Amino acid sequence: MTAEIENESETTEKKHAIKIKDLEPRMNNLTTTFKVVSIGETREVSSRHSYETHRVADATVGDETGIVLVPLWNESIEEMVVGKTYRLEDGFTGLFRGSLQLKIGRNSKVTEADDEIETINNEVNMSAESHRTSRDSGYYQPRRRSRSYGGYGSYRRRDSDRYSHHDRSGRRRW
Repeated sequence: MTAEIENESETTEKKHAIKIKDLEPRMNNLTTTFKVVSIGETREVSSRHSYETHRVADATVGDETGIVLVPLWNESIEEMVVGKTYRLEDGFTGLFRGSLQLKIGRNSKVTEADDEIETINNEVNMSAESHRTSRDSGYYQPRRRSRSYGGYGSYRRRDSDRYSHHDRSGRRRW
């Protein structure tokens, strides 16, 4: 009975594996298998929040359907080997400057795959396609128009502001 359950779980895992050419922006909980084609130069970047220095390298990975970029951070640069096949579980996709990237998150699991990928399709580069959308095609918040023509001192106090405890710049008065 347990052998049947294990076989069922293996087939469901393989059913949910997605091919590189089927990747789209903002996909979550991805399971895919890829082969590392190349790893770019390592560069140092600093975090906006903690100002720590991190190392980043872009790896080109692919399968028989296409290739995509994967940003590798810190220790994962040395862990990936060019020419080896890996299985990514719980990965996600995102956009960086309009190009699609397959990303490895904190909860993602990367293991060496049992099946080797022999041929890589370099013709279909998912990261080379521009995935940016124009502002007109999606919803965006229109700018609020003021009632005056602007300029210094054109602020008009409304009745509701008469009893406010904030000045015009939003600071508390008392």
